[in-house]
Amino acid sequence: MELKKAESSGIDPKQPDAFWQVIFQANPLPMFIVDEDVRIGEYNAAAGGFFKESKSKILRHRGGDALHCVHAIEGPEGCGTGAYCKTCMIRNSVTKAIQGNATHRVRAKMELLQDGRTVRIQLLVTATPIQFEGRQFVLLILENITELLTLRELLPVCAHCKKIRDDQEYWHEIDAYFAEHMEMNFSHGVCPDCMKKFFEEFDREESVPK
Repeated sequence: MELKKAESSGIDPKQPDAFWQVIFQANPLPMFIVDEDVRIGEYNAAAGGFFKESKSKILRHRGGDALHCVHAIEGPEGCGTGAYCKTCMIRNSVTKAIQGNATHRVRAKMELLQDGRTVRIQLLVTATPIQFEGRQFVLLILENITELLTLRELLPVCAHCKKIRDDQEYWHEIDAYFAEHMEMNFSHGVCPDCMKKFFEEFDREESVPK
């Protein structure tokens, strides 16, 4: 029965692993396969956006070491050995999943070293237990929601010109800021109040007979 279902769907029943690898790589969410110590066994194309190094330098390394978490260097042996690591939501979610308890979209924060500076990101963490060849692994999904949360927080806006200040202390026009950080474009018009304030006098001048 299962063989017929596979054949009718167009999936080669002799190559199921290849099919699921395609699904794994095509998923738009950053996905990692990790073990109980958060060592990365595999990750998909979306997760590759977290790394600048080649894949050979990422696999079999702990997540905090591979991602350059600032707290990973605090421990004597890297990720998982520092005092902060005991409270790490990602590591704790993986531990729960190994024990059979899945975690779904729990908020977490990370501080990463990128180009010599600390970058703080906000994540939604999902950790699901999976088994393969008798071993327990975890499917770890990390959704970066930093930009989304930035819009929900108070943005520093100039009281006079209304420009927005970014994290690097640069000031941007509102439309330029959203275009850069959220890929949003603006159309421009004139609201009724501004129309009265700036254009009503012009209209009156135009209507006066010469």
